[in-house]
Amino acid sequence: MLRIAVAGEFLGHGVFAILGKPQWIAWTQELLGVGTETATTLMSLVGFADLVIAVLVLVWPISIVLLWAVFWGFFTALLRPMMGDPIWDFVERWANWGAPLALLIVNGVPRHWWQWLEVGNGKKKDLGKA
Repeated sequence: MLRIAVAGEFLGHGVFAILGKPQWIAWTQELLGVGTETATTLMSLVGFADLVIAVLVLVWPISIVLLWAVFWGFFTALLRPMMGDPIWDFVERWANWGAPLALLIVNGVPRHWWQWLEVGNGKKKDLGKA
């Protein structure tokens, strides 16, 4: 279920980005100081990256991808109050980074650098046992 939830979040955000959601284009312009054309191109690239993340999480949930999803979900949630929205817009989006973090923990947080490139790290927790 966590894989589906994370993939759904990144699929939805990816499609919105590719479609050029006007609010996100404006935020990109303001944040980076770029014009509309550049912001739209960047937003399309981010959208395609989000679609790749969605597919990877569903098919091959590599730990480094999950870590990126945690970071990106946190950043994009925090971006809202940074752009003038109420703090509650950030709070409402805790699942955007919480779900990938939970999936990373369930899969097992890697202890060695090379394990970040593996699907889980072989230390999955048995949630059925106390």
